[in-house]
Amino acid sequence: MAIRPGGLDGRVILYLHGFTSGPQSRKAQALGARMRERGLHEFFLSPQLPASPREAMALATRLIADHGVGTVVGSSLGGYYATYLAETFDLKAALINPAVVAHLSLKDFVGPQRWLYSGDSFEFTLDHIEQLRAIEVPVLSKPQRFWLLAEEGDETLDYRHAVARYAGARQTVLPGGDHSFTRWDDYLDPVIDFAGLK
Repeated sequence: MAIRPGGLDGRVILYLHGFTSGPQSRKAQALGARMRERGLHEFFLSPQLPASPREAMALATRLIADHGVGTVVGSSLGGYYATYLAETFDLKAALINPAVVAHLSLKDFVGPQRWLYSGDSFEFTLDHIEQLRAIEVPVLSKPQRFWLLAEEGDETLDYRHAVARYAGARQTVLPGGDHSFTRWDDYLDPVIDFAGLK
């Protein structure tokens, strides 16, 4: 399924945050700030995603169609989403400690949850788990579109699962660190360059 990009011609970066996170996250803010410093602020989108994966993908699809998104950057659950979107719309994707099988890794979180930055509560349901299962991408059709950024010290997700899933893709796997990807600031410019922005 192809979407014709809007006026910015496939140059926009869409940043997708992780589970219970938001556009206020350190990684989203750092990337947005670096793009502003480089005069690229109009090429950056970082929405608050709905709790429902189906609604989150509907929102992302609208943004891709309306704003000329060419690259999706996703952290954790956002990496799972970014994989689906890149496969569906033929986009580039940079994945930061991505959830590889989100419908399995998030099963233990079914129940009441709270958004980290707003403090608002939401219910994460078994139906949400099924929505995640429905968008799983077990095999990449064009691994060269993807860049995996992972730290071996990730305490939440086993980085080896991501290394296996994204075989054939560009991979940066660093020793130490944690699930937040502690060396993100070192990769702001490389990610912007990966998106084809100058």
